[in-house]
Amino acid sequence: MNPISRLFRRSQNKQQPAPRFDTGTGFLFDKPFTASGKVVTEQNALQLTTVYACVRILAETIASLPLHTYKITPEGREKATGHPLYHILHSEPNPDMTSFVFRETLMGHLLVWGNAFAQIIRDGAARVTALYLLPPDKMEVTRDKKGELTYTLDPHGNPTVFRREDILHIPGLGFDGLIGYSPIAMARNALGMAMATEEYGASFFGNGATPGGVLEHPGVIKDPQKLKEAWNAAHRGSAKAHSLVVLEEGLKYHPITIPPEQAQFLQTRKFHIEEICRIFRVPPHLVADLERATFSNIEHQSISFVVHTIRPWLVRIEQAMNKALLLPSEKANYYTGFVVDGLLRGAYESRMKGYSIGIQNGIMSPNECRSLENWNAVPNGDVLMVNGAMLPLEMLGAYIKNRGGSIQEL
Repeated sequence: MNPISRLFRRSQNKQQPAPRFDTGTGFLFDKPFTASGKVVTEQNALQLTTVYACVRILAETIASLPLHTYKITPEGREKATGHPLYHILHSEPNPDMTSFVFRETLMGHLLVWGNAFAQIIRDGAARVTALYLLPPDKMEVTRDKKGELTYTLDPHGNPTVFRREDILHIPGLGFDGLIGYSPIAMARNALGMAMATEEYGASFFGNGATPGGVLEHPGVIKDPQKLKEAWNAAHRGSAKAHSLVVLEEGLKYHPITIPPEQAQFLQTRKFHIEEICRIFRVPPHLVADLERATFSNIEHQSISFVVHTIRPWLVRIEQAMNKALLLPSEKANYYTGFVVDGLLRGAYESRMKGYSIGIQNGIMSPNECRSLENWNAVPNGDVLMVNGAMLPLEMLGAYIKNRGGSIQEL
């Protein structure tokens, strides 16, 4: 019996309930309102253009990378195209989805809810035959009486309980190693302020780009509400901005103006773009904010994006798949992995220089370089070569003697 099982066996003796792990939605629904007064949920957060752009660029990038199952061999590794898992991960995880759509949706769940779940369908030999995505907002993770993890789908409706071996669970950043927390929930105050700014801007232009004003009458108005409604009907809206106004009976209009520059409206909107990019660790130029981007640094920013943003997500997904999808007897000889070489490629001239250095120093063969460019292999292109123009000093004399000359002739 493992220590976890013994721990929960003692808990049963005290008749304590099995622990439940919050999937991150508690951060939203326990305190639905943010400091700005806006309600932030996973659904309405995606209405912010920067949030949608960040989620989309991360999900599409990871979904577009080739995902292979490899077999470890004495020579290194080779694609295990004959393994059942290869086709499922690379091409078609289930009859309803392509691999791209499956991984794009899975990554979207991770970025919005902080967790991704998929049901594992197995055959009689326990080999994986299909993967089906499950909604993360309807999943509850608990431990049973033996201390084993169980997954309950729709726990408050018609619950379906899954064993740990029947679920592919990829958790995001969390604090217990089992459940990830929703980035939307953790950053709800920042997103709430961005929503309030968007609403202010819409209201500002919806009122003819004028925040408001005061109508002054020298006497007593019998029905001020009727006057207010008539004024709004005649002058409210951007289509009626700058129209002529005729005031009668000594009526005066005093505008209450707050210039956008004074309220720092545009600066606030730009700040929220950077703030949301910071949450998802996406360079601003990838969401069309080119204010600080230049031709000289975009390439390096893109490579940094792959190394510091994409790679941690790939490792998280790869290790979760290896743990859940491979049989215990296969884990020593098989593994799954993404191919990121295409994302790390620089400009054409830089790539060609790098290939030349690799070939001349025996690091890469010509065919290896051609494969990185999706070019066909050439005959005798798998031979490793080195540039022989440089010789050790102790071999210089022997080289000249073999040529029938002397050092003095140099």
